[in-house]
Amino acid sequence: MKSLQLNVFPCVPPQVDLLTGRFDAENLQYKSTCIRDLVGIFRDESARQLLPDSLEVYRVEILVSPQQEGELLAGTTHLMPGKVGDEFFMTRGHFHQRREQAEFYFGLRGCGILLLQPEAAPAYSELVFAGSVHHIPSFTAHRLVNTGNDILSALAVWPAMAGHDYQALQPEGFSLRVYDREDGVFLEAANV
Repeated sequence: MKSLQLNVFPCVPPQVDLLTGRFDAENLQYKSTCIRDLVGIFRDESARQLLPDSLEVYRVEILVSPQQEGELLAGTTHLMPGKVGDEFFMTRGHFHQRREQAEFYFGLRGCGILLLQPEAAPAYSELVFAGSVHHIPSFTAHRLVNTGNDILSALAVWPAMAGHDYQALQPEGFSLRVYDREDGVFLEAANV
């Protein structure tokens, strides 16, 4: 019996640079969030209004996958260094629309804090740095805060059907805020 020999070459899959979080892929989705998009997110609204509307606070690149049950999405958030008043730049933060869906973050570069706010427990935080791994449990809102002088990049993997619920945190927002004070980075309960 003759063996059949096929000349099949493997395809090259999408790639991610683990130093920067940038994807090399044909089908990417990009989203940029500027200071004008973050009304009501920072404590000092008048300080936010003094910044240029088009100032980019963060951008996200997502490796496009099918939006169906059982699929996963992967994306990188690139959070710029900066402050609004004395409050560090941060993402809007969100719960998942499907609250039971968890997520993983992987710190790639820069330094910062991941704020985690469970629905039925006190908020807490974790340091984010190159090589850090963060499990974001179900029923937990999450937000990245850049406390450094360089871009903070974190790779995320989450269920495609999880969705984002930004409104659940409004108008109160997260119960913890992160400030730059004379003696360093300071976490403070909101509305203090």
